Amino acid sequence: MFDRLMSAKSMELDTPCLVIDSQVVRRNLEALQQYAQQHNLQVRPHAKTHKSLRIAREQLQMGSHGLSVAKVGEAEVLSQECDDLLIAYPAIDAQRCQRIAQLARKVNLRVAVDSRESVDALASAAKVHGATIGILVDQDVGFHRTGISSPDGVVGLAAHVLEQPDMLRFDGIFFYPGHITAPADQQQELLRQIDDQLQMTLQSCRSMGIEVEVVSGGSTPSSFQSHHITCQTEIRPGTYVFNDMNTVRGRFCDIEQCAAGVVATVVSTAVAGKVVVDAGSKALASDRNWIVPDSGFGHVIEYPDAKIVRLSEEHGEIDVSECSSKPCLGERVTVIPNHICPCVNLHDSFLWLNEFGQAERSPVDCRGMLQ
Repeated sequence: MFDRLMSAKSMELDTPCLVIDSQVVRRNLEALQQYAQQHNLQVRPHAKTHKSLRIAREQLQMGSHGLSVAKVGEAEVLSQECDDLLIAYPAIDAQRCQRIAQLARKVNLRVAVDSRESVDALASAAKVHGATIGILVDQDVGFHRTGISSPDGVVGLAAHVLEQPDMLRFDGIFFYPGHITAPADQQQELLRQIDDQLQMTLQSCRSMGIEVEVVSGGSTPSSFQSHHITCQTEIRPGTYVFNDMNTVRGRFCDIEQCAAGVVATVVSTAVAGKVVVDAGSKALASDRNWIVPDSGFGHVIEYPDAKIVRLSEEHGEIDVSECSSKPCLGERVTVIPNHICPCVNLHDSFLWLNEFGQAERSPVDCRGMLQ
C-alpha cells in the first residue's frame, strides 16, 4: 500500500514536497467516467482541487466535457487546455465581469448566478466586449451558502436573463449538494429530496416556455450516487481526483484511492513522545477533518498510530506515543492531508510520479489565483 508515494522519500528532493501518483489519479478519473457514462451524465470536474494544466489535460483526455473553476484567474489559465468552462462562483464586481466577458469571446463560458445584480453586471460587460456569456441560475437545495431557494425565484431570474439575449444565454440550473455528507449507502432519500426540488423548478420553467439545457450539480461525497437526482445532466466533483482524509473518513473512498501526499522530514525528536516535521500549516493546511475532528491534521502513512496534534506555520507536531516504533531524526514521512484542495494551493509545484515511478516536476499553474 502506498509504495509509490512512499518511494518518493528516497529521492533527492527538498521537503516539504507534494507528491502525486499518476496511476492512482488515472484510476480515480476512469472510475468516475465509467460511472457517468453508465448513467448518461457529463463530467465537468472542479479544477479548484488541482489547479493544474497537466491534470486538467488528464481529465479531458479521460472524457470530461469541460471544467469548473471558482475564480476568473483559474478560468483564464485553464482556457489554454479547455474551451468549455463554468465559473461556479458569483460575479458581481465590474472588474471580474469585464474579465469574464473578455474570456467569453474566446471560449464557451458559463457563470452561475443568484441575483439580478449579477445578471445585469455580466450583461453590461458582455455588451462592451461584444461577447455572449452563458448563464446558469443557482438554486439552493439545502447547503444554504448561495442560490435562490424557491422555484419561482429561479424562474424569475431565468426570465430576466432571457430579456438580454444578445449578451447573455440562459443555459440552465446550477446547484450544489454540499450538505450531503452521509455515507454513500445512506444518501438516496436525501438526493431524492433534491431531485423533487429541481423537478418543481423545471416544471415551472416549462410552464413559462423556458428551455433548460443544463442541470449542473454534484460533489465528491455524492458523486457515485448522482443518478438519484434524475434530472441533472452533469456533475462537478473536485476532490475525487486525489481524495484525502476527509473522503476516506467519510467512507467515500478507500485509503488506497488517495493519490496525493506531502513528504516531510523529521527535524526534531527532543520532546518525549513527539516528533516534529517540517510540514506545518503552510504545507498541509490547517483544516481539521470534518468527519472526525479530533483525528489530527492528516494521516502519517508509515506510522498509522501517530497523530498530527498541532500545526504552526513551519512545524508539524506528531504524537508518536502510541506507535510501536518511532521515526528517527532526519527520517522522511508521508502525510495524506485532511483537505487536499487548500493543501495544493500552498505549493508552487508537485512531483508527478509517472507509470515507471519516475518523478517529474509540474507547476501548480493556478496557485494563488484568488481573483
